[in-house]
Amino acid sequence: MSKVLSIVVPAFNESTRIVPSLEKILAYIREKALDAELIVVDDGSSDNTAAVAANVASRFSDIRTNVIRHEENRGKGNAVKTGLLAAEADIALFSDADLSTPIEEAGKLIDPIASDEMDVTFGSRALDRSLIGTHQPWRREQGGKVMNFVIRKMSGLDFADTQCGFKAFNMKKFRPLLDVMTVDRFGFDVEFLFVAKYHGLRLEEIPVRWNDVEGSKVSVVRDTRRMFSELALIRRNAKNGVYDLK
Repeated sequence: MSKVLSIVVPAFNESTRIVPSLEKILAYIREKALDAELIVVDDGSSDNTAAVAANVASRFSDIRTNVIRHEENRGKGNAVKTGLLAAEADIALFSDADLSTPIEEAGKLIDPIASDEMDVTFGSRALDRSLIGTHQPWRREQGGKVMNFVIRKMSGLDFADTQCGFKAFNMKKFRPLLDVMTVDRFGFDVEFLFVAKYHGLRLEEIPVRWNDVEGSKVSVVRDTRRMFSELALIRRNAKNGVYDLK
């Protein structure tokens, strides 16, 4: 039987951090009595992330949980796509494994889709910075602002924060678009939003609570370089008709 909501959590070597996150998500589903499923995608972890996730799920046996494992690391974007393609619900939410945005913020993203006001909604740290509890280190935060400026200029997306790992989708409209996505790593958020806008979906950026969590795998130098190349790829794809549905 299909669900009303699918929550997708991509994870890579998260065995030491993922337990409280999954417990909070599953407790949220139970307390809200949501007709929801949880999908965890282990993206080729070298630790026992998948086993740890399955163990947590076993303690919430009343809630459908699907743990999917990639044998090799394919990138966060690929893991999110895997989770979305496995989603049974008409609305899917993806959340970073560290729950830097509390799961209690989910309604802000889900409700506009459920009421058919929006097709894609995404959390933003930039629209209302008073909602940020624990800030990133100054250098990383400033680097994020610079990167957002670059993203705006190169992608044409006029959003304050494309990179927050908290996004929701009308899967009836978004699922077909997954077939044309090409970015598997750091720039996948931008491609998701770019392709959704390219196909006329209704997008809304929504301020959410957010806290920096230690253990981020983002490298400012490496991922900034990667973002430039992936933004250039997105522009080429659009020019060459890659994002057109066949």
